[in-house]
Amino acid sequence: MTDNEKKALQITACKVRIGIIESTHAAKAGHPGGSLSAAELFTYLYFKELNVDPKNPKKWDRDRFVLSKGHCAPGLYAALALRGFFPWEDLKTLRHIGSYLQGHPDMKSIPGVDMSTGSLGQGISAACGMALAAKLQSNPCRVYALLGDGEIQEGQVWEAFMFAHHYKLDNLCAVVDNNGLQIDGPVDQVMNPYPIEDKLRAFGWEALTVDGHDFDALENAFAQARTVKGRPFAIVMKTVKGKGVGFMENQVGWHGKAPNDEQAGTALKELREALAGLEAE
Repeated sequence: MTDNEKKALQITACKVRIGIIESTHAAKAGHPGGSLSAAELFTYLYFKELNVDPKNPKKWDRDRFVLSKGHCAPGLYAALALRGFFPWEDLKTLRHIGSYLQGHPDMKSIPGVDMSTGSLGQGISAACGMALAAKLQSNPCRVYALLGDGEIQEGQVWEAFMFAHHYKLDNLCAVVDNNGLQIDGPVDQVMNPYPIEDKLRAFGWEALTVDGHDFDALENAFAQARTVKGRPFAIVMKTVKGKGVGFMENQVGWHGKAPNDEQAGTALKELREALAGLEAE
């Protein structure tokens, strides 16, 4: 990746974070913490990795993305808007009555959304089904899913992991956002999922742990995922919950709470200054 490509992605990730704050503030509800931690991932997928077309969001051979941690929809919506699937201005209608941008992704009403999610643990199962269907249909698409590290405490997740290995779903790439916090506190205190990578390997997956805020690391991980044959691939992203907004970083209280007027102003000022700095470099 060239320096210019990396800078463009960093600028986009900053804009995704701005969209997350603007939308959750306008909604007076939502989940900013885990959306912010995955901003680089959303950016990399929609501006580098995925074979998708905003002008033809249902094309047959498009890559599929399933937001298994569906409560982090604000981050996905911001990336989709920046990619051109729908107007940026619509982000401020998040969770409003009559808005198509619901609190969790809805495949029936939102362009670019391939699976309705929200019940934790179920999204990865749907992604497995998509990957198997693609193989049966000789569809060259790849399937991607993003899970939370609290979400992988769900038993259904590990059933899906067994399924993916059994059916040799090498067109499937799962990403775990390992920001270390869930709604009730640190994941290792609520229900310790570690060592995540070792457990994935024990379930027959190829797995890699990377810095989820480093675009070079993400590029290398996704490139490696495409080379693996005969088994699924998982990327464990080490991230910071609330990344990019100083007072939200590593604070469990920002899992599912929207910023008020003052907090949103502070957050947006910080992010816009960061954006201006990147654009000036």
